[in-house]
Amino acid sequence: MWKRTIGGRALHFRLAGINNQNFLMRDEETGSWWQQASGKAIFGALKGESLELAPYDELSFGLWKQESPAGQVLAPVSKDEKEYDSKWETEIQKLPLVLTFPGTALQSRDVVIGLEVAGASRAYPIGAIVAQSPIQDRLGGTPFFLTVGPDGKSMRAFVSRLDGVDIEFFRKSGSDKWVLMDSASASEWNFQGCATLGPAQGKCLERLPLLKDFWFDWRNYHPSTSVYRH
Repeated sequence: MWKRTIGGRALHFRLAGINNQNFLMRDEETGSWWQQASGKAIFGALKGESLELAPYDELSFGLWKQESPAGQVLAPVSKDEKEYDSKWETEIQKLPLVLTFPGTALQSRDVVIGLEVAGASRAYPIGAIVAQSPIQDRLGGTPFFLTVGPDGKSMRAFVSRLDGVDIEFFRKSGSDKWVLMDSASASEWNFQGCATLGPAQGKCLERLPLLKDFWFDWRNYHPSTSVYRH
């Protein structure tokens, strides 16, 4: 998700085309073309400019509703509902790929969580995150952890540093609720990255943006990416 303002000017975007199964956008104000995956203008008057990431989540509806009970849901346009394809994800899986990266540990359509920190990038297979949550790692000199939420599906990443000190996080054992604990103070933390009990109560961790993507797409736009291996 990208903010649509460049230099204080709000742009309006429309679908321009598809490039290697990745969305291309065209802004109405300058006619520049923008790449979905990178947020960069690749053609036109604004070529070389980059959109700013907006905070976003990929959550299950149940978890989102639990966290945001007053949240609003974007409803489908009634007159266009018959045009919606409920099986589009399945159909996309069948499309041939123009790009492949043989010799890597992942298959082209493996779904990964991609992170980019200080110019360094890494792909995390979904299965590894689910099996090992929380995963402690470091990228671009930044310590962080990846964790699966209480619904077993939603994922978030947080900088594992508090008051300038690197700390580790782990699941609290023996609890029937989803709770993380830290190695420094044994405080308890929720999926929003905030301490709810213990010496750190009231403090919150910095969230890192992540992207859920096919491996071939992430690799294409992050050619120097590494792949997480446990």
